[in-house]
Amino acid sequence: MPAKGKHRRPKFLRLPRSIAVLGTGGAALAMPLMGAVCAHAAAPAAAVPSAVQKITTVSVPGTAAEKTAAKTYVVKAGDTLAKIADRQHVSGGWKKLYADNRAVVGGDPTAIHPGLKLTIEGQGAAQPAASTATQASAAKAAAAGYTLPVEGATIGTGYKVPGSMWSSGYHTGVDFVVPTGTTIRSVAAGTVVSAGWGGAYGNQVVIQHADGRYSQYAHMSALSVAAGQTVTEGQQVGVSGATGNVTGPHLHFEIRTTPDYGSDMDPVAYLRSYGVVVG
Repeated sequence: MPAKGKHRRPKFLRLPRSIAVLGTGGAALAMPLMGAVCAHAAAPAAAVPSAVQKITTVSVPGTAAEKTAAKTYVVKAGDTLAKIADRQHVSGGWKKLYADNRAVVGGDPTAIHPGLKLTIEGQGAAQPAASTATQASAAKAAAAGYTLPVEGATIGTGYKVPGSMWSSGYHTGVDFVVPTGTTIRSVAAGTVVSAGWGGAYGNQVVIQHADGRYSQYAHMSALSVAAGQTVTEGQQVGVSGATGNVTGPHLHFEIRTTPDYGSDMDPVAYLRSYGVVVG
């Protein structure tokens, strides 16, 4: 029993005069303890370090933006559309690659050759709305640097037409029917390998091009270039005629894998592979 006249003072836990600061998503909320008025107010929000750090955006290789970007691939020896599509991870395989580059490759998907430039669409890339315009642009770009050897001419005897009149048993080029004196032009830039008399071919010129192929122009009545000379696309190399073993004036035109007779390839398919329209 307490002593008379004396009262025990209740003991209270002594707490520091402070506030509890609770973090609420980076903001500071001041909570007075025991209802006491705190003399030390919460610090301004600007003075409290934010829990949210600034994030810097970093470009990571292989992002969707990069995957959708188109690039150019230059065909190498031994390439096929299937091999290229596999190595370049073309979604849709060689058929998609061919569809995207049909204007450049031409009607035969196997007729690609070293130096041919193909467009590789990025994975998941959206196709242009105006596909026809895109193909037309591709054809125009492909045709840049190549042209017909004669303008407005029709083809007489085609490639590989059989016959005993030819020593190989077939026609090794194509004949463009033109009158004597028609300007003959180099189909592309290159270097003249030979220019002069070619026996049954009459007056002829053979030119090597950047892709390793050779073009031959035969039966000309006069030559405008000499061996070792560099020529540009469309440059005059001579004028048509009927020299050599012929039955009438025309241009005999060949594409070869070497400068020599017997290494012929389809000249029309070759020109078309570069976007040149052959009649």
